Amino acid sequence: MGTSTAYGGPGGGTPLVPSWLGDANGGDAPAAPPSNGAMPPGSPNLPPIPKTVDPKRFSGARNNFTRFAGSGGTDRASLGRTISKYVSTSAGGARQAAQRMGASRGAGARLLGFLADAQVRGVREALRALNLESLAGRPITEIFVGLADYICPGAGTVDEGIAREAYIETIIELASEGLTDLTTFTPDQMQTVFELYATHAIEARICNDIGTKAVTMPADAQAAHRVEQQLRDFIRGGVSDALTRARAEPHNLTPERIQGFVDAVYESAFAILQILGDAEANK
Repeated sequence: MGTSTAYGGPGGGTPLVPSWLGDANGGDAPAAPPSNGAMPPGSPNLPPIPKTVDPKRFSGARNNFTRFAGSGGTDRASLGRTISKYVSTSAGGARQAAQRMGASRGAGARLLGFLADAQVRGVREALRALNLESLAGRPITEIFVGLADYICPGAGTVDEGIAREAYIETIIELASEGLTDLTTFTPDQMQTVFELYATHAIEARICNDIGTKAVTMPADAQAAHRVEQQLRDFIRGGVSDALTRARAEPHNLTPERIQGFVDAVYESAFAILQILGDAEANK
């Protein structure tokens, strides 16, 4: 939510993860096959158009979020069912849910990679490697704003918009989390930045998928804020647990391992969120 780009939600017939999508982390995608499924002469063997999925797969999560919002944030069971049904039914499981985070996984890896480089070689050298040395010595928010196009290249698709929105929300929260001096960052503070980013990315993905514009939020501003904050806190708890389970210190990750680490954290976070959602729903 926040600066959310939420819309009415994708159509139910939209494939969970179209098979002709390219590398979710930014690789070029092959051209989609023609709508009639025929292959033009001399064309490479393209994967078949995936079968459509349950057209009502978003309704369970959407209906429960509507109840949660209508309660002003008091109906925690509906919040739990929202998250659980989103992961299990809307997204098709934790692995598929993580795959839907394509641009956000790539952005998360670039963000973590920069922070790790800054820890090892210093902020100035990490910025110099990106031709952004002029940002050295600037306030942390200015540095992060200057990194935006590197962390989140492109914003033409919903997926890319979610990645950039999450990054902006992360920048906004830096000061409130006590993250004010990049030159003295500890490994725990690095993890906090990534935790914030992944939380905002997952929240934006869920809100866009279930179509929060179709949900009537409480007219009372405090109640609406409570709904938004409880959703975010719930997601952050899952991300935090996933990072704890990963048992890896981000600053010790090599560039080759960072993307795999980020992908694993996203998948683990969705799996944990489904478990936490079920537990909340059954209290």
